[in-house]
Amino acid sequence: MNDPLRPLADRMRPRNLAEFVGQRHLLGPGKPLSASIEGGQLHSLILWGPPGTGKTTLARLIAQAANAHFIALSAVMAGVKDIRAAVEAARSARAQHGRPTLLFLDEVHRFNKAQQDTFLPYLEDGTLIFIGATTENPSFEVISALLSRARVYVLQPLSLDDLLSLLRTALADDERGLGRQQLEAEPAALDLLARAADGDARRALNMLELAAGLAEAAGARQLSLAMAQEVAGGSHRRFDKGGDQFYDQISALHKAVRGTDPDGALYWLCRMLDGGCDPIYIARRVTRMAVEDIGLADPRALTLCIDAWQAYQRLGTPEGELAIATAVVYLACAPKSNAVYLAMGEAMADVEEFGTLDVPLRLRNAPTRLMKDLGYGRNYRYAHDEPDAFAAGERYLPDELPDRRYYRPVPRGLEVKIGEALARLRSHSPTKGRTE
Repeated sequence: MNDPLRPLADRMRPRNLAEFVGQRHLLGPGKPLSASIEGGQLHSLILWGPPGTGKTTLARLIAQAANAHFIALSAVMAGVKDIRAAVEAARSARAQHGRPTLLFLDEVHRFNKAQQDTFLPYLEDGTLIFIGATTENPSFEVISALLSRARVYVLQPLSLDDLLSLLRTALADDERGLGRQQLEAEPAALDLLARAADGDARRALNMLELAAGLAEAAGARQLSLAMAQEVAGGSHRRFDKGGDQFYDQISALHKAVRGTDPDGALYWLCRMLDGGCDPIYIARRVTRMAVEDIGLADPRALTLCIDAWQAYQRLGTPEGELAIATAVVYLACAPKSNAVYLAMGEAMADVEEFGTLDVPLRLRNAPTRLMKDLGYGRNYRYAHDEPDAFAAGERYLPDELPDRRYYRPVPRGLEVKIGEALARLRSHSPTKGRTE
């Protein structure tokens, strides 16, 4: 029945696989999950995907197809006590009715390791069939023992066509949807709601319900574009701060900068800003890009990034965001070098491998008479007294450390000149034993 107290998104929940919208890669003809459901074959699984893609509904349909006892818990509110109660209910269902029990745990990533461990013995002995739902990457949030016992299925955001179909169905459905209101909708209005939902069926239906309420209050029989704009205003694209979307997008921004693609870099910057990412975080990461991927090929990049960071702190949003965008475009267009990044990594590896090697006496400072008597600073060659301010043949590494050449300028940007200068100076130095 059309219970007006239940949200439209809940009333329109699919009652069978034929009504399920989206996820054709999992539920299309011949797909493993589809075949498993149709055959009533239960197995433990993890449903991973963004909000509003049908994880809870799919779990219910799986239980329905297998005639299984269905228990739903949320990791936000449930604890070990609830799991034990579910186990007892499962044993009772098997003993009295011969039915398997499917335990659905929403937000499984919110359970800690000890809580997730609680499921393992009951999955092993078949007391429970487990379905976990998560918006976070199971590789990081679900313990390996549970992952090894459950197959992971990745749910995708609904397409624009899927969402439009869902909205039209809800408008026409007399039993569960808005059909009794005899409300028509401008195509542009439905298109706006579908786009604003950004792949989330629940969000699309919630916005449709709000827009229909506006139309009803105004005594209108048509859902207008203006009504859709009113309820869709302020909608953000998918961006979970600290989650996969967060790290995937900053990774894409970094790779676009590294790949010298200012357009791609600007796109991902705007996606992150649109999703609500803190611009200060972006400014810090962009500054890292300057030292990691541009380096001495263009030393101005670091200065520009720090200036953009400070500009945002002084100007705020939205003006300060333009300063960050300027830095991003500059970095993307700048010559690239990771020579210092690689050099530091090699030097750090030697520090770890060779331990605490003494500073050669000639390189030590000698502020006291005793230190001079011990040979500190003896035979040190003051570079400014040498031709080109370069002590040809002098060695500045520990005596026990093999010769090393960590920094290798790339043939781009300013490092072309740096490389030429170093090569000219080194041509006057002995290179025997040098490790390139």
